[in-house]
Order: sequence, then structure tokens, then C-alpha cells
Amino acid sequence: MANRTGNLQTPTEKRRCTARKKAPGGEKGPRCKAWALRGQTVCRVHGGKAPQALAAGERRVAEQRLEEETRRALAILDVPPVDNPLTALSQLAGQVVAWKDALAERVNELYRIRFTDDKGSEQLRSEVALYERAMDRCVNVLGTIGRLRIDERLAAISEQQATVVIGAIEAALAHAGVTGQAASAAKAVAARHLRAV
Repeated sequence: MANRTGNLQTPTEKRRCTARKKAPGGEKGPRCKAWALRGQTVCRVHGGKAPQALAAGERRVAEQRLEEETRRALAILDVPPVDNPLTALSQLAGQVVAWKDALAERVNELYRIRFTDDKGSEQLRSEVALYERAMDRCVNVLGTIGRLRIDERLAAISEQQATVVIGAIEAALAHAGVTGQAASAAKAVAARHLRAV
């Protein structure tokens, strides 16, 4: 299965270590024949046994497993297509900001942002890492909205829809024989309601 992490192995597959042995003259030697450790690109000899590398590898494996489970769940669900990508992206932005704010509350509750594991290595708390990732996601989504000028496009769509509705009301009034001041008053009321919506 292809994944975002390039050469990193998934929980169900093995990959060769990407490190190369040293060759005389400072050139790159042959590639290591050992297996990379779980969630990593290197074997134990080439740095995979370091505490921070082991912790990062376990985190990657957990993330990959969650991603696979989510993908399988979405495949089972009857997910409807996105009719309006502009609205969907705006809704996504709201969810991304809400997720970032929820994580900010968790981070604010922490007594310390780092801890020492059983082996004496200092580690960053997962809440902080998730919060940093959520902030990056906010920058990406909100930056995309800014570049696409989604608020302007949504406003233009709403104006076009309102024009179509007013046109339909005018046609209905004319068909019913309502003309003059009564027709103008009816159109003004309809326009006011549309603006409120």
C-alpha cells in the first residue's frame, strides 16, 4: 500500500533499511540488507534503536493503522458526493478551527509540555504535537480559502440564486395578473426575505 510517509513500512509490511554502508574513499557503499524497524526507514544498527526513533516509529505505525481503519470505514459507508465544493471547504475550515481550539484547551491544561519516559529520554507530549499539526492544518485550509476567494464566490452564487428567484417571482406575478404597485411591493418583500436568508 502506498502511503504518505514514502519508504516507511506500514504495520503489515516490511522494508529494507535505506542506509548505505561506508565504502573506501568516502563513496556510498552497498545498501544495508537488514530490515527496517517498524515505522522507520532504518534498521537497529543505523539509528533505528535510538529511543526517539523508536517512539517516532511507534507513533507512525499507530497513525498509519488509524488511517487504514478510517479508509476501510469510509469505503463501507455510503458517502454522498460533494455538490458544492466551496461550501464543503468552508465547512471543513470550521471543523479544522474547532479541532485546533479543542486541542488548545487540552494543551492549556497540561502541567508540562515534556515528560521523561521509562528510559530517561525526554519526550514531547502528544497533545502538543497534535496541536502543532492542527495549527499547520488551519494555515493550509484558511490559506486555500483566501487564495480561492471563497467568500466572494459564495456571495456571487447567492446573488445569482437570488436573481433567479426574483425572476421566477416576477414571472409568477405577471402570470397571475398582478401588476403595478402591488407587483413592486411583492418583489420588495421577496427581496427582503432573500437578503435575510
